[in-house]
Amino acid sequence: MKKHYDITDLKLADDGRRRIEWAERDMPVLNHIKQEALKTKPLKGLRVAACLHVTAETANLMRTFQAAGAETLLVASNPLSTQDEVASALVAYYHIPVFARHGENRAMYYQHLQAALETRPHITLDDGADLISLLHKDYKSQAGDIIASLEETTTGVIRLRALAAAGKLLLPVVAVNDARTKHLFDNRYGTGQSTLDGIIRATNMLIAGKTIVVVGYGWCGRGFANRARGMGAKVVVTEVDEVKALEAAMDGFAVMPMKEAAKIGDLFCTLSGDLHVIDAPHFRLMKDGAIVCNSGHFDVEINLAALKKMAQKVRKQIRNQVDEYTVGRKKIYVLSEGRLVNLAAAEGHPASVMDMSFATQALSAFSVAKSKKLAIGVHEVSAEIENKIARLKLKSMGISIDKLTPAQANYLQSWEAGT
Repeated sequence: MKKHYDITDLKLADDGRRRIEWAERDMPVLNHIKQEALKTKPLKGLRVAACLHVTAETANLMRTFQAAGAETLLVASNPLSTQDEVASALVAYYHIPVFARHGENRAMYYQHLQAALETRPHITLDDGADLISLLHKDYKSQAGDIIASLEETTTGVIRLRALAAAGKLLLPVVAVNDARTKHLFDNRYGTGQSTLDGIIRATNMLIAGKTIVVVGYGWCGRGFANRARGMGAKVVVTEVDEVKALEAAMDGFAVMPMKEAAKIGDLFCTLSGDLHVIDAPHFRLMKDGAIVCNSGHFDVEINLAALKKMAQKVRKQIRNQVDEYTVGRKKIYVLSEGRLVNLAAAEGHPASVMDMSFATQALSAFSVAKSKKLAIGVHEVSAEIENKIARLKLKSMGISIDKLTPAQANYLQSWEAGT
């Protein structure tokens, strides 16, 4: 008989339930959608498998799918982001199967992904595209049964667009990450705040006066750079994209190549989504006591294998979430093993910002379930969904805005009017 869940300890369920309920207080949009779904059951008879960070906020998304009538299952999208007490509560109190353990090794991680696909889901949710990548490698025969997959991250969308460009994508994908109600808020404000939170929890360092190097100036990099500056840091940005570099400079940040930034940084944070953006030549230039961390989805942005090879000595966990590498006469510190510092060392994004991201996930799932006709390819979230989420969020914040008059609406749709 196959296991119905694989978690660390069911005895943690009470703590997890409290965390889930606390997060729910700050997720009014998702809660509104859940109450609607209880009545209409838009996912009745469908199986939903989610590969996401197992947090209190994610738990409320899974409860929304459950309310909508779906059979749901959750697995982790990162070995260090799972909140074991939340996983326990989902199993014990909400009867949602979870396959996730904090600190699980690679073999267990992929066993859990396999458990998700073996349910033969109709809709999948991904945070990094690992679930869909595994489907394309080992479960191709199931692709035709999947109505659509919803992708949550920049990294995942990049992978899936590459798969589509190669002509190898086997199913429709909705790029939830690219929705304005996701990347403009979740990536910028959520990552900005939670990354600093993780760094401070891991190190207890004073941000004011430090030189912080932000590697990558996408929406996540913008958010982190601005939050760090707001706490008094001297912020340096490194980029490979000319337009983003120009934007960083005009936003008032110092912009330079990594080989120059490596000499002056006190703390380095990667948010690029790319491979080895901090590499051996950069480690050699860093000063004694430099701290290195990552807030991109995968643990590939910092070349830890190169650092380990260079180091004469490695001391693990000299402080929770901090490893020390001795390179010559200096020490370099790595946070959270190069994995997502905001989830490994802290709690991830605040519930109020995940409210919009997960509302986008939920409404997108309801939409694809209703249509069942998406073509194979990577699709954008509809303007209708985006506007509904923004409208509900504004209402929950007690904010009202103007509306176009008929004359204004007509003017914006016409070409005749001139000077």
